[in-house]
Amino acid sequence: MRIEEDLKLGFKDVLIRPKRSTLKSRSDVELQRDYTFHHSGCSWSGVPIIAANMDTVGTFQMARVLASFEVLTAVHKHYTVEQWRSFIAESPESVLRHVMVSSGTSDADFDKLKLILALSSKLKFICIDVANGYSEHFVTFVQKAREAFPNNVICAGNVVTGEMVEELILSGADIVKVGIGPGSVCTTRVKTGVGYPQLSAVIECADAAHGLGGQIVSDGGCSVPGDVAKAFGGGADFVMLGGMLAGHDECEGTLVEENGEKFMLFYGMSSESAMNRHVGGVAQYRAAEGKTVKLPLRGPVENTLRDIMGGLRSACTYVGASRLKELTKRTTFIRVAEQENRVFTQL
Repeated sequence: MRIEEDLKLGFKDVLIRPKRSTLKSRSDVELQRDYTFHHSGCSWSGVPIIAANMDTVGTFQMARVLASFEVLTAVHKHYTVEQWRSFIAESPESVLRHVMVSSGTSDADFDKLKLILALSSKLKFICIDVANGYSEHFVTFVQKAREAFPNNVICAGNVVTGEMVEELILSGADIVKVGIGPGSVCTTRVKTGVGYPQLSAVIECADAAHGLGGQIVSDGGCSVPGDVAKAFGGGADFVMLGGMLAGHDECEGTLVEENGEKFMLFYGMSSESAMNRHVGGVAQYRAAEGKTVKLPLRGPVENTLRDIMGGLRSACTYVGASRLKELTKRTTFIRVAEQENRVFTQL
């Protein structure tokens, strides 16, 4: 046993310090970024926000809408190959280039991934997603995927430490997904005691990834647009959103009604709700590590996305960053006093 004494911070523990700016308007800020990925050599341009690969959020309809904003969608892994075939046939290249195909790490997942990618050469992104990215099996699967799909961009995770980011990049990942336990419907930290404050994880993992020519995506912990700005300010190349995009018309959650008001169920992918839906219940050897909440219906997702992007532009103007790429270079975080942190959390 050992104890690390270094202070670790989450998004609510800090604010971004404003700086002098020459920008006249939020409209002067460019949110689009250009990437050329380390292993695949693929290039991509767009707004580096990703809809999470949760079955209530990462839907085909979400992908169609977000693509019009040049935003990515990690489509969940529970669609069938035939459903993918229909989606690809109905979707232009402008949509497909903003889609990530999600996969688990079983042999069946690998076979299904091959079938889906064979449907269209326009599908360039793979998202290999597990709750615990520290297993040898996971690393081996990433290596296997890189060998099988040399020209695809591989995003793999989740991890929260620099050394594991380095191992995954060296094993073939272009992008590493960072975050264990910060999500609004994730209970991993409660059930297991395992986790890492998200801002510190982003800062440390970004430093490790960039040293090897890779990228990271901050996955979880964002509940307001300011958190998205803090993630990018901390060095994240992409930010993945679940709860902030849940409950919209483009989602596929179960609808319930209480006292005349309609709600949509939103749950973590390791929750009892998800396992009941996809694998017939929680296995006897494990515990559910997610919860289910009811969200008021929020209408079209484009309104929420505009709000998030508007907040990002505003954050950039406060520190004088004319492009999103410059935000991390111009970000100085200040720690928030505990009392002010409580007030801020209640707002």
